[in-house]
Amino acid sequence: MKRHLEYPECSIYDHIRKCAKEYGSLSALEYFGRSISYRELIREINRCACALTAAGVNKGDSVSICLPNIPQAVYLFYAVSKVGAVANMIHPLSSENEIINYVKLTESKYIFAVDLIADKLRKVVRKANVKLAVVISPADEMPVLYKAGYKLKEIKERVKKSEFTDWKQFILRAAPGDKYYNTHGGADDCAAILYSGGTTGKPKGIMLTNLNFNALALQSIDACGCLEKGDRVLSVMPVFHGFGLGVCIHTVLTFGGTAVILPKFNVAEFDKLIFKYRPGVIAGVPAIYEAMLRSDGFERKQLDFIKCVISGGDSLAENTKLKLNEMLKVHGCKCTVREGYGLTECVTGSCLTPDKCTLTGTCGLPYADTFYKIIDPESGRELPDGETGEIILRGPTVMKGYYKEPDETADTLVKDSDGYIWLYTGDLGCKDENGYIYFRQRLKRMIVSNGYNIYPQVIENVISSHKDVAMCAVVGIPDELRGQRVKAFVMLREGASREKVRSELEKLMQNNVSAYAIPKEIEFVDSFPKTLVGKIAYNELITEEMRK
Repeated sequence: MKRHLEYPECSIYDHIRKCAKEYGSLSALEYFGRSISYRELIREINRCACALTAAGVNKGDSVSICLPNIPQAVYLFYAVSKVGAVANMIHPLSSENEIINYVKLTESKYIFAVDLIADKLRKVVRKANVKLAVVISPADEMPVLYKAGYKLKEIKERVKKSEFTDWKQFILRAAPGDKYYNTHGGADDCAAILYSGGTTGKPKGIMLTNLNFNALALQSIDACGCLEKGDRVLSVMPVFHGFGLGVCIHTVLTFGGTAVILPKFNVAEFDKLIFKYRPGVIAGVPAIYEAMLRSDGFERKQLDFIKCVISGGDSLAENTKLKLNEMLKVHGCKCTVREGYGLTECVTGSCLTPDKCTLTGTCGLPYADTFYKIIDPESGRELPDGETGEIILRGPTVMKGYYKEPDETADTLVKDSDGYIWLYTGDLGCKDENGYIYFRQRLKRMIVSNGYNIYPQVIENVISSHKDVAMCAVVGIPDELRGQRVKAFVMLREGASREKVRSELEKLMQNNVSAYAIPKEIEFVDSFPKTLVGKIAYNELITEEMRK
């Protein structure tokens, strides 16, 4: 029988404030050994909300948050909700032009960014007509000993104090409490905008509501079945990602857990983090687990403190899953890795494998109040169990729509004859007679590397803009560590110098492509394999590359 949950009809701030009253002195966040209690968390969120009000932020305004996993990112996410504004979540490694486009798209006059991107921020402020820019250092909230030893990545030109506002200055400008009015949003109001590629590969602003986040938190707790207040969660997934924001922060704070956050971590050293923080719950992408299997840091050590391991963001290879389960067992862990499936258009995961599930290839059972169908992509007809078709789903976590993209929204969110709205995922899969979901492949040409969605068309447009490029193709090559690595194949116009173009393309992509999406390799070719209808045969490029 389908499970039904009661979801809080309130803003994400109101929801977390209620949770904080219950958990009080428990640790909500841990940052380089510094514990921030729920009581302190709400106090900092309220101070931040007062400062936003003093800065002129009003209900419905967009506030851009371009930060890694640091306490201020969490304060801002909920403070923006308290004043009824919208959190515009941007990857700090986005290119300068991408950040400008995201800020302009949402007409955001306020941006909070990590100081490491100060050079880009200067241009964003100038070109996007930003009213307030606040730079924040990951060292600001560190304990003294860590702060003294923390070495930031070298910045060519140091941030001038007069050029931007820093976090301390921003907070000191907070409006007095008696002048502050709560204008929290409602359940159906947009709480945050996250970015993904939609069905066309063009980056889209995904509008996620208060209900979306609150429902996801309760669904995730229900599906996991083992989460308890006080549990420590190693929250390394980034806050600008649905997985990181929805699960590793909002869900953790909902059940009274401790989110252990870090602004940056090395996948290859994930084993050190596990033994340093001894989390009860680990949630990450396949690349993390591939690195765990390669590490010799687990020898003669116990993992009996871990009670839940979740993999999401991409498919976990079956062989990797088997090896990981065996490794966990050998080191005293009683749980097995659990896989999920989802997409940013429904915040993140929408189904999860039960603990001790022995089925192979499945990504689990749908969350409470979430329904899946498998349809024929051409006719729209629902397919019987076992047949592969497009995955569509509906439930309380499905997005409000794509920001300022009504046509794209209409193609992705489709209302049926019964009035239900279904999210068309663009993914192929099937389900069995017991309701288990199986993901097969993507209908759209998307690359997933280290859990990040990368859209080849975006990169190809940048490469093709070079005057000496005749044709190009960007593909994802299977990679044991990253899941996929990005590679570009380029055919030049006659007479062009390969080395000169290579250098120019690298600079072009640095300015126009997110750092995590820039191809690791550019290969020049004289021709491309073609399909019968004359299109580039992308699969042949991938197959040939795998043979090398």
